[in-house]
Amino acid sequence: MTAEATLPTTSTAPTVRQVWTRARGITLAAVLILAAAVAMAAVRSTDRHGELDPRSADPYGSRAVAQLLADRGVSTRVVTTLGGARDAVGPDTTLLVAVPDLLTERQQTQLRKASVASGGRTVLVAAGSSSVERLAPGVTADPATSSGTTLAPDCTLAEARRAGSADTGGIRYTTTHLNADSCYPSARLATLLRIPEASGGGDTIVLGAPDILFNDRLDKQGNASLALQLLGSRPHLVWYLPALSDTSATGNGDQKNFLGLLPSGWLWGTLQLFIAAALAALWRARRFGPLVPERLPVAIRASETAEGRARLYRRANARDRAAAALRSATRTRLAPLVGVPVTQAHSPEALLPALSAHLTGDQQALHSLLFGQPPGDDAALIALTDQLDALEREVRRS
Repeated sequence: MTAEATLPTTSTAPTVRQVWTRARGITLAAVLILAAAVAMAAVRSTDRHGELDPRSADPYGSRAVAQLLADRGVSTRVVTTLGGARDAVGPDTTLLVAVPDLLTERQQTQLRKASVASGGRTVLVAAGSSSVERLAPGVTADPATSSGTTLAPDCTLAEARRAGSADTGGIRYTTTHLNADSCYPSARLATLLRIPEASGGGDTIVLGAPDILFNDRLDKQGNASLALQLLGSRPHLVWYLPALSDTSATGNGDQKNFLGLLPSGWLWGTLQLFIAAALAALWRARRFGPLVPERLPVAIRASETAEGRARLYRRANARDRAAAALRSATRTRLAPLVGVPVTQAHSPEALLPALSAHLTGDQQALHSLLFGQPPGDDAALIALTDQLDALEREVRRS
């Protein structure tokens, strides 16, 4: 142990190569997952860029229908806030709500009050159960969507009869209004409703799918005719694209935290990842049973074992453990020499008085030597080793 104390210091921290070797598999998997997520986001954003935006010429945009309306003298104005939509409605205005489900309950209630009092037309595009019951009271969205997209009008509504078959599919609706026009049925449920307002001369159109407004679908079936008739009945069209930045969305009782804005699929996916990680941790941490002693194939000298342990202590800078091992071994050897049972060799009350009876030294010095604090550096550890050897030799001579 004394010779090993002079070895150069060796750090126990893993090297950069070791860290990379251990982490490269996880790093590669994380990079692949991130790349796949970015690629999927890019593809989705490309496919649906500018969806239902009358300024967008992309396949899912609606610039074509806005241009056709302009050719017929109907102006189109885009608003992104509830305040802009409420201020723009009127008897000569059609209000199109592109994504009603993005509106909060408070926004839906305020928009409904404004549209009813305006006397104009309100068009709700693919309104789900979370919005249609407030924006069009008396209408209920069916949980099951229609099986097809191209449907026949099968109603008396003049606009639908002139347009003929159209890609109206999507969400299906039922209504309690007796004077409502139920068109383009799928399995006996309407995918387009026209509900006249009780006062003011206005009406509400509930459209189950946005397909007739898309640029790449406008020339199919009777989509263009139906879209122009539904949106061109008034000289002005207000196209409401709800935005998450709208301050009206943070009213009392409607403010959502970060988790509330995430789709439910992401939350379930995160939960599944946590469960998989926990199962992997349990799998990696499983016990293989108790340790089984094994006979070494060759005989190893005690000095080599001592040197190997000394090198481990030295590499870990474990002077406290080395000093404790040296003191424990010395106390175990000294106890029988002074008449103390080995079971009490590590008790200062039993060992120190017996040693004092055989030696002339101070009992406090003996306590510090055999039960003291660990050395602060290698030199102190070497000095402790020499002192323990000297004490054992002195006790043996006495």
